[in-house]
Amino acid sequence: MAAGRPGDESAPQFLSGGGELGKLIREHDWASTPLGPPRAWPQALKTAMRILLTSAEGAPCMVGAVMDFTETANARRALEELNATLEERVETEVARRTRAEEALRQAHKMDAVGQLTGGVAHDFNNLLTVIIGGLDTIRRCRPEEHQRIRRSADLALQGAQRAVNLTSRLLAFSRRQPLDPRRLELNGLVRDMTEILHRTLGEQIELECALAPRLWRIEADQNQVESAILNLAVNARDAMPGGGKLTIGTANTDLDAGYAATDAEVAPGRYVAISVSDTGQGMPAETLARVFEPFFTTKEIGRGTGLGLSMVYGFLKQSGGQVTINSEVGQGTTVRMYFPRHFGPDASREARNRHATPGASLAEVVLVVEDNDEVRAYGASIFAELGYEVLQAADADAALAILKGGGRIDLLFTDVVLPGKSGRVLVDEASRLRPGLKVLYATGYSRNAIVHHGRLDAGVNLITKPFTFDQLAARARQLLDS
Repeated sequence: MAAGRPGDESAPQFLSGGGELGKLIREHDWASTPLGPPRAWPQALKTAMRILLTSAEGAPCMVGAVMDFTETANARRALEELNATLEERVETEVARRTRAEEALRQAHKMDAVGQLTGGVAHDFNNLLTVIIGGLDTIRRCRPEEHQRIRRSADLALQGAQRAVNLTSRLLAFSRRQPLDPRRLELNGLVRDMTEILHRTLGEQIELECALAPRLWRIEADQNQVESAILNLAVNARDAMPGGGKLTIGTANTDLDAGYAATDAEVAPGRYVAISVSDTGQGMPAETLARVFEPFFTTKEIGRGTGLGLSMVYGFLKQSGGQVTINSEVGQGTTVRMYFPRHFGPDASREARNRHATPGASLAEVVLVVEDNDEVRAYGASIFAELGYEVLQAADADAALAILKGGGRIDLLFTDVVLPGKSGRVLVDEASRLRPGLKVLYATGYSRNAIVHHGRLDAGVNLITKPFTFDQLAARARQLLDS
């Protein structure tokens, strides 16, 4: 660009014209324009510039308009390319973050599984040492060493019973234990537990019960409720080595939608709360965040399994409830269990059994169906020792062949999990062949065959493995006499 005067190098060369207009253009003092010399004009004026000159008569005239769209076009092309690849780049970034999050979740999951399996292996190895040691001692004893044999047998049985308790807690944590819910009044249940609680806590711990009047009823497994309260009481006792006070309270409460929004597994509604509070040492925040993890414990080695609170957590979730814990170092701990209020009628097994008409017959026959040879032999030996005639089958098809034979069968004792047809399928077909046939299920892990939403299906009678001679004898007799 150059000035309008002849020979002025600053005049804009792109301006030209003929006649009077050309003369005005050439003679215009471009350097004196308000915008300064062209080389100093802003970039925006280089791409879109209008020049307004004044004629000799003072009338304005538009002499030129120049636009350079190069940069605009380049910017537009860059934006189009950016938009064209935006979706792809977003998908790539989301996929990358998803992979990173999945890797992190997998690492956390494997860490939890490692902790769980390590704890199970440790505890079971200890229990198996006791059981195997006791049985090995019995094998090596001379026949006349009666006391040593009995002592070793008791030791092995104690170890086996602790293993049973351990697996029960693991099933509770995983929410896979078969529950037998019935209508309960928590105030009465707590009063009935005071004697065992006093024995458990010892003389240094004061026990106080703050029970709310007109407490709503709940529907839950009574044995599991009592076990949960006892577990919390033991934890509270251990947190007060120098003595203190344990308070068990009950209350009716409403959990609104705002509270339920904090936990997807909690439905808003009416609940019955039971709290267990102690004046013990309390816990810091980092410990509080892990208390429900299986095998996590702050107790000394050998003082606990680390499954007490995880069992409580699993049981409450399986029962449709909620558990919370509040603790402050030096101030104590409070654990609250929330059970949904029960509005329906009492459907407990105790109520039904009161109307049962007792009756027994001679030469009763039991069909034992179990795919594990050792377990089947053990169950059959119990029934034979009790005086029953025993038939055996290793799977559902073999059992159905016996049932179709027409001989007398008073009780079908079957495992839930069988190869091929399940125990539930077997019972359905057996019921069509022999309406009214009494059935007793046995299981160590129920899956979903006879348990749904944590509850036994209506009309199902179940004994959990491992069972003892007395337990199976009592359960079978109760069922046959009902």
